Amino acid sequence: MQRENEARRGSIACVGMGMTLGSHLTPLARSHIETADVVFAALSDHVVQLWLERMNPDVRSLQPYYRPGKSRMKTYREWVGVMMAEVRAGKRVCAVFYGHPGIFAWSPHKVIELARAEGYPAHMEPGISAEDCLYADLGIDPGRVGCQHLEASQLLFFERKLDTLGHVILWQLGVVGDRSLGRFRTPDAYRELLTERLLEDYPADHPVALYRAPTLPIHAPHIQRVALRDFTKAEYTGQETLVLPPAHALTPNAIWRARLDALDAVHGTGAEPAVPA
Repeated sequence: MQRENEARRGSIACVGMGMTLGSHLTPLARSHIETADVVFAALSDHVVQLWLERMNPDVRSLQPYYRPGKSRMKTYREWVGVMMAEVRAGKRVCAVFYGHPGIFAWSPHKVIELARAEGYPAHMEPGISAEDCLYADLGIDPGRVGCQHLEASQLLFFERKLDTLGHVILWQLGVVGDRSLGRFRTPDAYRELLTERLLEDYPADHPVALYRAPTLPIHAPHIQRVALRDFTKAEYTGQETLVLPPAHALTPNAIWRARLDALDAVHGTGAEPAVPA
């Protein structure tokens, strides 16, 4: 029984470091990093690696598991394997990811699921994501007319209906259309195909924004505003997100408003709905 209890002392916390180095790290995330026996870093920037090593001497990069042509899913499964090996060895493990560890990240969800299934404590600590930065930098309130978030490739892989009455935000443009999961970036022709798909729902002159969140405090957000037809001609690094503002105004629903009027007559005075101009 004692050996079994000792084996269960391992734990894992997946934390988000935010998008901008240093300024987005929460006190709880920092505490997990500082008190861990081993820290795994799913971060590509050597400066960030050095910054983490100031908080914990045992920081191990997960980036070497990537290989050109190798499926990213295979890499992510390997990440889970090396993290769980340390958890099973009784270590307090912390895994650090950009932004929020649960957004566009398969490994954190999987390693937490597996650790809990085996009886180990597992926790996800949220971080400031690229989505949070996008709302602030582009002045978007998702509560006004709504936001639909999609991984860009889903528009090419599946039948998806776009809500053109609200904001549509397409992520991971850099690998749009990649079915191999082995590319780090797809050619421009794939984004041209995405543009063709978007033109089924939007006019060619519809204004769109390409957005990239800053990763250093000295940097500003990168925002390019172009017409949809010129999307593929914009300056492009592979890290951008495509933001399509509403193409149409909201239309009042007479049927449901009439039913609300009836309820208001019974329960109190009605008021104009909080629909933005």
